[in-house]
Amino acid sequence: MTAEPNVCNESLTGAGDTKGLEALISRAARAGKGLPPVERWNPDFCGDLDMEIRADGTWFYLGTPIGRMPLVQLFSTVLRKDADGRTYLVTPVERVGIRVVDAPFVAVEMNVSGAGDDQVITFRTNVGDVVEAGPDHPLRFVDEDATGGLKPYVLVRGRLEALVARPVMYELVGHGEEIAVDGRLMFAVRSRGRIYPIMPAEKLRELSA
Repeated sequence: MTAEPNVCNESLTGAGDTKGLEALISRAARAGKGLPPVERWNPDFCGDLDMEIRADGTWFYLGTPIGRMPLVQLFSTVLRKDADGRTYLVTPVERVGIRVVDAPFVAVEMNVSGAGDDQVITFRTNVGDVVEAGPDHPLRFVDEDATGGLKPYVLVRGRLEALVARPVMYELVGHGEEIAVDGRLMFAVRSRGRIYPIMPAEKLRELSA
């Protein structure tokens, strides 16, 4: 009787450099055919990979920055964040954990069209995703208690979010307005008919005083 091969023996965790890792992932990414259906794959967990996405969106492998953007874009197509809160690279036959300091993507550009209920805010991420904030791609705003600052995030796909880069955040806030939300006046932004509260209007006035 022949033993079943262990898919984890020659897996992503065994790749010694980015070239080897690229070869393994490219077989799953189906280049030119859209995003791989990673949400439908249920492969074995094969351990953790020495890969990290820093808060500024820079990817590191084996402690070295990955300087080739096409390679980073390829890797980003097989990212998945699971219900356990961890982020993985996923292929049809294996799943490996990676480290993400903040969000896996960074929103580096935005565009606003329309006005009022017809306003649409569109973001472009550092890896080339383009999403319109709205029902399928909600915005959320997180207070930074340590700095008193604000961090906006937009959902890109699955559970993967993009942190809105600071210059883009200032542009986004510039489109804010005071809107009544559940009986309270909030400073908020609109997109695709949805309202995304940033902070209570009175708090904004205090900060602006």
